[in-house]
Amino acid sequence: MSRVVRWSATVAAALLITGCGSGSAHSSDSSADDSKGHSGASASASRDADSPSPELPASLTAQKLTWSSCKGASAPGGDWQCATMKAPLDWSRPDGERIGVALIRSKATGGNRMGSLLFNFGGPGGSGVSTMPSYASLASQLHKRYDLVSWDPRGVGASEGIRCRDDKAIQAAETIDATPDDAAELKAYLDDAADFGQGCARAAGKLLTHVSTTDTARDMDLMRQVLGDRTMHYFGISYGTELGGVYAHLFPEKVGRLVLDAVVDPTADSLGHAKNQALGFQRALDDYLKSTGQDPKRGSQKIVSLLKRIDAKPLPTSSGRKLTQTLALTGIVLPLYSKESWPILTSALASAQSGDGSELLRLADEYNDRDATGHYGTTTHSQRVISCLDDRQRPTAAEVKAQLPEFEKISPVFGDFLGWDTAGWCHDWPVAGEFDHPEVSAPGAAPVLVVGNTGDPATPYEGARRMAEGLGQGVGVELTWKGEGHGAYGSGSTCVDTTVNAYLLKGTVPKDGKVCS
Repeated sequence: MSRVVRWSATVAAALLITGCGSGSAHSSDSSADDSKGHSGASASASRDADSPSPELPASLTAQKLTWSSCKGASAPGGDWQCATMKAPLDWSRPDGERIGVALIRSKATGGNRMGSLLFNFGGPGGSGVSTMPSYASLASQLHKRYDLVSWDPRGVGASEGIRCRDDKAIQAAETIDATPDDAAELKAYLDDAADFGQGCARAAGKLLTHVSTTDTARDMDLMRQVLGDRTMHYFGISYGTELGGVYAHLFPEKVGRLVLDAVVDPTADSLGHAKNQALGFQRALDDYLKSTGQDPKRGSQKIVSLLKRIDAKPLPTSSGRKLTQTLALTGIVLPLYSKESWPILTSALASAQSGDGSELLRLADEYNDRDATGHYGTTTHSQRVISCLDDRQRPTAAEVKAQLPEFEKISPVFGDFLGWDTAGWCHDWPVAGEFDHPEVSAPGAAPVLVVGNTGDPATPYEGARRMAEGLGQGVGVELTWKGEGHGAYGSGSTCVDTTVNAYLLKGTVPKDGKVCS
């Protein structure tokens, strides 16, 4: 399955359209389970989120990073440097086999340096190495006092990145109907899902059971030590908020100043995440339709009718490829990540209504990381490998079919797709999932700033309150922005930016429940 309709909880997707950077919907979770997958592969001991890390050898904690100019055709110039940190493949055996974790940084531009500020831009599966330089302009005030640092999490990009299919197979799988209408389409959908998982197992090998959110949170604390920081200063966006919550749970005494923006609901299981996203994207679509003078209910039904026509007969495009229903919906999703991109959606929908799928296909290709030569990136591969290791829940097709009326009630446009996605995403996966939802409680940790946006499509704002409550009283501090788009910081609110900057630069903790309108 090259691409199910699971839209990424990552800032990078929105940046594709807004021009701030480059880059389905899922955000994974993290507690512990020693159960075995159907193949007999047992969960790694390193995946126990509550087990303490063994004493780490000096060969890890005292390693010296060799920073140098970043390599590659798209490498940033200027003050950006890259390095590779060695981490244990299996965190329960820190003296064992090592893997490389790719890092990028730019040193603080002003005086009175405060340390490193780590960024994770979401996914899971998003590349911090490629996104960080593009995001730096939004963090220019923070850059004066902090070294800006990001990384490719294990299994992603330059950090042992995993490719489960070649380009030809990915494009061929785009013809698979992600909302099966009969037994034959359902079989094709599930067979393709199983084939994708087998490809990931072949490509990842031993790494397949060591790319969980818990593993990456432990990598983060090793980074903290190697970078020479006493506490962790961190900015997590979207899935990065879940990663930050898991880090705070594992290492509460090491929490410095943590910002979690565009917050994943830590109480939701796989079905819950899908319903959350159906709610969030429908809200964003309703707001978009209102902005064009349309009644949201009628406008949504018009889009539903368009999608049904495309399902029956895919639209032609200027590239010679066909716009399928799944590609059309992905093309609709991308502009919803940013209010500034809504005019692009208007144009793409008008073209599709007139019988030309070119604009929606271009948007879908951007989201799916497909370039003009037909080469696909590996973000969605890594996303699936990580999330299927995290998520214990494996809804069957029958269970999902029974839930479809609820999904469609939440969202007439996106519900059907996101419902079926939960059946296909980790179907027949080679290893068992770790948890139903992550543990984020962090008693004794310093205050963590949790930022929610009422118009967020990928991570509905209700998740911010649940994260703040999950972190614990006196730890989670909620800040709400009444805005649009995925994420709040750097999105046009002086109130949000000033509050976040004051927290990170001065340690000023706002009143819990503060609202920026």
